Amino acid sequence: MTAVTIDGWRKSSHSGTHNCIEVGRLGHNAAVRDTKDRDGGLLSFASERWSDFLAAVKVDKFNA
Repeated sequence: MTAVTIDGWRKSSHSGTHNCIEVGRLGHNAAVRDTKDRDGGLLSFASERWSDFLAAVKVDKFNA
């Protein structure tokens, strides 16, 4: 497995000490990992899809 370098992991200031994710830049993609298991792998999303997701969250699109 090849190691990857992520630029600037960060998490929301709204998150507490548990159940958090961190987001970092992986080339032109957004990388996401669980703060409880930082070495457990990551998910990578195209920047455009990550922007679409954030826009949907901001307008509360996921609450039923």
